Amino acid sequence: MTETKPPPLYEIATTFLKLGSTAFGGPAAHIAMMEENLVRRKKWLSHEEFLDLIGATNLIPGPNSTEMAIHIGYKMGGWRGLFLGGICFIFPAFLIVWLLAWSYVKFSSLPQFQFLFLSIKPVILAVIAQAIWSLSKNAIKDKILFGLCAISIFLYGRGINELIILAAIAITNLFLRQKPPGAGKISLWFLAMPMFLIGLPSWASLNENHRIPVENVFVYFTKVGSVLFGSGYVLIAFLKNDLVDQYQWLNQQQLLDAIAVGQFTPGPVFTTATFIGYLISGHGGAIAATCGIFAPAFFFVAITAPLISRLRKSKWTSPLLDGLNVASLSLMMGAGILLAPESLQSIYEIIIFLLSLWLLIGYKVNSAWLILAAGILGFLKMNLGWV
Repeated sequence: MTETKPPPLYEIATTFLKLGSTAFGGPAAHIAMMEENLVRRKKWLSHEEFLDLIGATNLIPGPNSTEMAIHIGYKMGGWRGLFLGGICFIFPAFLIVWLLAWSYVKFSSLPQFQFLFLSIKPVILAVIAQAIWSLSKNAIKDKILFGLCAISIFLYGRGINELIILAAIAITNLFLRQKPPGAGKISLWFLAMPMFLIGLPSWASLNENHRIPVENVFVYFTKVGSVLFGSGYVLIAFLKNDLVDQYQWLNQQQLLDAIAVGQFTPGPVFTTATFIGYLISGHGGAIAATCGIFAPAFFFVAITAPLISRLRKSKWTSPLLDGLNVASLSLMMGAGILLAPESLQSIYEIIIFLLSLWLLIGYKVNSAWLILAAGILGFLKMNLGWV
């Protein structure tokens, strides 16, 4: 354990406000910045303590980098630090995305503004592909997990609910690893179960032409925040199936625009929910969606923080986590496959996608810079008469 004296609460607040205002590039980049600032520079934590917290965030649903901020806040400042760390990390992105959502609704009828977002679509697809490539190295550890990943993609393509896929794959992996009596038959039952649930009615059925009640927005995003494992990019799979295909609160272009805004702004990718909340229910929707999607993270960190040292070592929770991770990865793959036709409709868009993917994987260029460059290229392309 580190012997460093805990920082005062105001320092916890200012540190995470700064991180939330400057942390571009997604959860992995956010966590890297926290390690640089809080372990190497400020020495709030040892490397061993920091790695323990990373492991703990992988065991619970929600946005990993935000949960790291909440965990570190709790470790440095108790319950007040828990709320300060999380809220201060989220707040800058929330304000920026809220303002962008207002601007989007007000000015999206302008051709220049529309084309700016249309030109970003291939970069967003490249960011998803890069995240899948990076996460697959750790998620697909052996042949069993490879097979479960393939099954997950198949189930997602058949329209099975994401929560059912996550539960079925996690429990199947647990039974295959622990091998209790009858494990093979039970595992097959869990994999077959989703097929019997095709076509179950959704918990909500709302028309996109109606103003969505704020309480419905809050309940939906609380549900998502309570079950979403893995990277923030897995959020895309949930949102497309629910908000575009099922509830019809958004169209696919609005979803892609929301993802772009979440990528381009600093802080948690989950502030995509702020943007969507504003689109479907105004200012109240922006606040409700943000509170809903982040509230479970505070709850899960609060109940798991005292158990960190025991969770990953358990022979029960470790296989469940591996199954959840590979199922989450498959949802990202499925969402990327479904978004590709909408994002790659011309040679220009295909070139932007391939170039972005090359820069992301080969040179680890920050995705925010690629999105900015694509937006500028799209603006110039239209205003110089290239279309």
